[in-house]
Amino acid sequence: MSVNAALMKIRMQVMWNRLISVVEEQAQTLVRTAFSTSVREAGDLAAAVFDRQGRMLAQAVTGTPGHINAMAEAIVHFIGKYPVERMEPGDVFITNDPWKTSGHLHDITVVTPTFHRGKVVALFANTCHVVDIGGRGFGPDARQVYEEGINIPIVHLFRKGEPNETLMEIIRTNVREPMQVVGDIFSFAASNDTGSKRLVAMLEEFGIDDVDELGEFIIESSRAATVERIAKLRNGTFHNALVMDGYDEPVKLQAALTVGDDSIHVDYEGTSPASAHGINVVLNYTKAYTCFGVKCVVAPDIPNNYGSLLPITFSAPEGCILNVQRPFAVAARHIIGHLLPDTILGCLHQVVDGGCQAEGSASLWNIQLRGGPSVSRPESYAGDIPEFEMLQFNSGGTGARPLKDGLSATAFPSGVRGMPVEATEAITPVIFWRKELRPDSGGAGRSRGGLGQIIELGGAGGIPFDVLAMFERVDHPPRGREGGGNGAAGRVALASGATLRSKGQQSIPAHDSLVLEMAGGGGFGDPRERDAHQVAEDVRNGFVSRDSARDDYGVVLDAQGRVDEAATAAERGG
Repeated sequence: MSVNAALMKIRMQVMWNRLISVVEEQAQTLVRTAFSTSVREAGDLAAAVFDRQGRMLAQAVTGTPGHINAMAEAIVHFIGKYPVERMEPGDVFITNDPWKTSGHLHDITVVTPTFHRGKVVALFANTCHVVDIGGRGFGPDARQVYEEGINIPIVHLFRKGEPNETLMEIIRTNVREPMQVVGDIFSFAASNDTGSKRLVAMLEEFGIDDVDELGEFIIESSRAATVERIAKLRNGTFHNALVMDGYDEPVKLQAALTVGDDSIHVDYEGTSPASAHGINVVLNYTKAYTCFGVKCVVAPDIPNNYGSLLPITFSAPEGCILNVQRPFAVAARHIIGHLLPDTILGCLHQVVDGGCQAEGSASLWNIQLRGGPSVSRPESYAGDIPEFEMLQFNSGGTGARPLKDGLSATAFPSGVRGMPVEATEAITPVIFWRKELRPDSGGAGRSRGGLGQIIELGGAGGIPFDVLAMFERVDHPPRGREGGGNGAAGRVALASGATLRSKGQQSIPAHDSLVLEMAGGGGFGDPRERDAHQVAEDVRNGFVSRDSARDDYGVVLDAQGRVDEAATAAERGG
């Protein structure tokens, strides 16, 4: 390579890094200006920049793979309806069509063209979850997508800088939290403006007219790097299946992962048919978490963009739960979609040296609550019952890794942050009575599974409310790997003792509370190979009980909590 070529490559790499910082600032604008806690506190968002063809060049570090990888498929639909040659300064576009963007109506995608020297040089886009979109709301009970809320086609949010007031009025009229939802939408547009301004400043600083050459460098470099990683893997086809709770009957996810010389293909033939309830997944969301599952193992450090996603392909039979068409209900598509990386990791465990982490809780335990006289019968409570809609994200434990324990109460694969209870209590009439790690929920193993958590919450002043339950891993706990134990199954109940269904809208009576016990991750390896002093430390920390230490790990502790070496050796058979 000549000196000039080497310098040009360095220059391109510097601009690439700068572009990633631009979209990260775009994402941080979302976090700082959003009205809803789901974006502001949890980071349930995606932010990225695309070239004029709709190819994703860079994404923000902040965000979720379900949003970003689904949005990677979305921009071509905007360009198809509004070609870049017809876009004008001040134009901003919007949609929440599940089949064109992120898989359900609660995710809104906003796209803004960036103009430099009189022409469109790029498009900034973001996808974010809003607290309500009308209809039945965020839950799995609908039978058709038409029940699930407002479907906004690809239309102008702003035209030449002027807001689409007709659209805004329709949205305000049809959602339960109009201030939050409309405020969020304007913050989405503002974040794209930030990205556009920073990109223009970058172009001027580097003295270039557009991102065309940089984009080709990013795409080809990422594609070649991903292919290089794939080429190091053992070729062949590897199978795995997960059986999950589903809504009213179990759901089977069947995958055949084929490693070729320069590509990986995942075939979901044999997966369960579509559900009659809103847990179905559209194809772009299936792609999002399929690609993420593969990249986590094969190429985790290669930036996520159009080029790095090209060598990863998949197929799912139309009509199966991973490839439904309108009008199937899809509001709670994350329940199944979040299980795809575990399905993929079960295949890749047979491919990579050392194996892959065990199964985890996977699906977010989204707490969607609804209250008010229209929800709860007034005679069930003597005082006033305020109208409210609340969303809070929570997670169980991740699966143990071959050489490390699983992470406790951590969102994988979604990647959203935990939401402070104080932020939720400040804007919603609920009280969190408990939020703590769940002892003995992590599967036993040489590496222990991450712990789930226990949450108990009730209405402020004892008000009744409804929960739109969409909880998974209650009947089918996360499985351990290589001799590791299963994680604990989840549980949904009232504090008064009754067990609730894991899915579907249900009432929490006045002066009672909702108790959620989230699944722990599966263990990895023989539990009796775990260092005895590490087990004792787990007991001291409250992660593992004395009984579990003895029964599952073969570790006996004395009255002071120290390892009884002789009794432990006898218990472990040597």
